[in-house]
Amino acid sequence: MTIIQSILLGIVQGITEFLPVSSSGHLAILQNIFHVETDGSMLFDIMLHVGTLAAVFVVFHRDIWHMIREAVFMARDICLNLRTWILNKIHKTALRYRPVVNNSYRKFVVLILVSTVPTGIIGVLGKDLISDASRTLLIPGICLLITGVLLLIADLTPEGDRKPRDVSYTRGLIIGAAQGLATLPGLSRSGTTIAACLLCGLDRKFAVKYSFILSIPAILGAAVLEVKDVIAEPIAPAQVAVYAVGMAFAAAVGYICIKTMLVVVRSKKFKYFAYYCFAVGAVAIVGQFLIV
Repeated sequence: MTIIQSILLGIVQGITEFLPVSSSGHLAILQNIFHVETDGSMLFDIMLHVGTLAAVFVVFHRDIWHMIREAVFMARDICLNLRTWILNKIHKTALRYRPVVNNSYRKFVVLILVSTVPTGIIGVLGKDLISDASRTLLIPGICLLITGVLLLIADLTPEGDRKPRDVSYTRGLIIGAAQGLATLPGLSRSGTTIAACLLCGLDRKFAVKYSFILSIPAILGAAVLEVKDVIAEPIAPAQVAVYAVGMAFAAAVGYICIKTMLVVVRSKKFKYFAYYCFAVGAVAIVGQFLIV
C-alpha cells in the first residue's frame, strides 16, 4: 500500500465512520473496485478504527471522563454492598446498602454496558459472514439502500426527550442489537444506532452522544479479538508507518465529522445522506454485475 492509498482510505474512514454513510461499505467498495492490497489489512483496519476512536475521545472527553470516574465509584459501591451483605448474613443485622445507579452518568455507564452485550454476541457469531460480505459489491450496495431508508425514518421520527435516567435497559438492548447488525458492510453504524436511538425516544443530542460513545467498547472489543490475527501477519516496519499516516487522517477527519453530525441530527438533515446512500448503493449493485 502506498501513502496516497493510506491517506485516501484514512479520509474515507474518518468521513464514513461518523457521517451516516457506512465506513465498512465504502472501504469494501473501494477495495473491490481499485483492488487495493493492504498487505496486512487486519492491522490497517484496526489502526483506522483507533484513529476514529481518538476523535470520539477528544469530542466527548468530558462525558467520557465523568463516566470512567463514576464507573470506578460504582465498582467501589458494589464491593461495599457485598461487604454489607456478608455482615448482614453473619450478624443478622439490617445495614443499609449504597445506591449504585444514583445519577445520570452511572445510568449511562450501565446503558452502554447493556447495549454492548448484543453487539458483541452478533459480532462474534457473524464474523465470518461479515468477512465474506466485504468481498463483493452486492451486499454493501443492498445495505447502503437499507441505510438510506433508516435515515429517512430517522428524519420523520418525532422529537424525543429521553435522557439517561429515562432510558430503559430494554431500549439499551435494542440499540445494541442495531449496532451489532450494522457490522454488515454498507449498513452505517452511526446511522443505524442513531435511528434506533431516535425511535426509542431519545433526545436528539443525546442520541448522537449515545451512538458515538457506544462505538468505544465495540471498536476496542473488535481490536482485541483481531490481535491474534495481526500477530500472525508478517508486516514490514515501513508499511506500519504508512498505516500510521492513514490513522492520523482518519482521526482528524473524524473529529470534523462528529462535530458536523451534532448539527445534522438537530436540524433533521439526514435525508441528504439518505439520497447519497441510495446513489452509491445503486452504483455498487450495478457495478457487481458489470464486474461479473
